[in-house]
Amino acid sequence: MKLRPFFCYYGGKFRVAPKYPAPEHRTIVEPFAGAAGYSTRYFARDIVLVERDPVVAGLWKYLTRVSGAEIRSLPLVGNEQTIDDLHGIAPEAKTLIGFWLTGGSASPRKSPSKWMRSRPNSTSYWGELTRARIAEQVEAIRHWQVIEGSYERSPFLPATWFVDPPYQQAGSHYRFGSKQIDYDGLAAWCVSREGTTIVCENAGATWLPFEPFATIQANSSASKGGKKTSEEVIFVRRTGDVA
Repeated sequence: MKLRPFFCYYGGKFRVAPKYPAPEHRTIVEPFAGAAGYSTRYFARDIVLVERDPVVAGLWKYLTRVSGAEIRSLPLVGNEQTIDDLHGIAPEAKTLIGFWLTGGSASPRKSPSKWMRSRPNSTSYWGELTRARIAEQVEAIRHWQVIEGSYERSPFLPATWFVDPPYQQAGSHYRFGSKQIDYDGLAAWCVSREGTTIVCENAGATWLPFEPFATIQANSSASKGGKKTSEEVIFVRRTGDVA
């Protein structure tokens, strides 16, 4: 079984995840979870998501407990409707739908974007196909653990650490963005992890000894048929035994 993204998020790594080193440990920790694109690729492992944004953390807690039947019962959204028009559903369900009303946003939208309105049957947006796919997938992530809080709340254990923080130069779009991160402190934290630590950044970042990695198409650009790209760099550190 292969999973697809549970929601589309700014800076998400699902499409590019196969380019990163595969997990070498039973446990994967994503201390800046976002849409957890890396973990979604390797969903059967022991997954720990840590997310500071309470809206995103709440969405993941909802997804790990909601039934497929409840997802299938969620309403669709007409072009002239907003999230506020949807009644009788959980706030987290509105968050889920809101993230699917556009491509690659750092926060859920209230109404369908022009791109969604022009592509009513696209699986890149909220609709019958997207809803059905998520309903089929939720049972597969019951074992995931979700922690709301800063990356420092991550459990200390040997793991594959996929660290994808708001980028130092381009990470201001998030509710808890780059201006709220001490990157020197984050660097020290990253090199203190046990196991395999994979850190993502943009070209030009210097808070770790990054190396060139890949040129990737931005997820929001891809959903809109655009060609915006990002020059990605990577830092990888391995310590201890693989497990």
